[in-house]
Amino acid sequence: MVICDRLRELRESKNLSQGDIEKRTGLLRCYISRVENGHTVPAVETLEKLARALEVPLYQLFYDGEKLPQLPNLLKRKTSDEIAWGSSGKNAQYLHKLRKCLSKTPDRDPQDSAWVCAKSRWR
Repeated sequence: MVICDRLRELRESKNLSQGDIEKRTGLLRCYISRVENGHTVPAVETLEKLARALEVPLYQLFYDGEKLPQLPNLLKRKTSDEIAWGSSGKNAQYLHKLRKCLSKTPDRDPQDSAWVCAKSRWR
C-alpha cells in the first residue's frame, strides 16, 4: 500500500478532516493534501507528526494488518569478542608473533623495537 493512500485511509477512519490534522500537527492543509494525493513524499519527522496526530504508532502508517508484523529470524550476530581483531584465525597467529617479538626487545626507543621485529621477519 502506498503511504499517501494509507494516511488518507487512517484519517478518514477516525473521522478527521485535513483541517483537524493541520491543527494537530502544525502542517499546512495544502501540504497534507499534497501528501495524501501522492504529490509530495514526507520526511520521517513529518510522518512522526502525522502518526501522533492520527493517534497511531508510526509502523501502522506502513502496515495495515490488525496484529503486529512478525519479525524475520535474523542471523545470530557476532559478539564484540568475536569481532575483535586478533581474536581468532590468522590475525590471532600474527598478533601472537608480534607480542613474542616485542617481548624480546629491551625497553628502549620504539624505533628499535620496530627494527627488531622487521629483522626477525615474524619467525
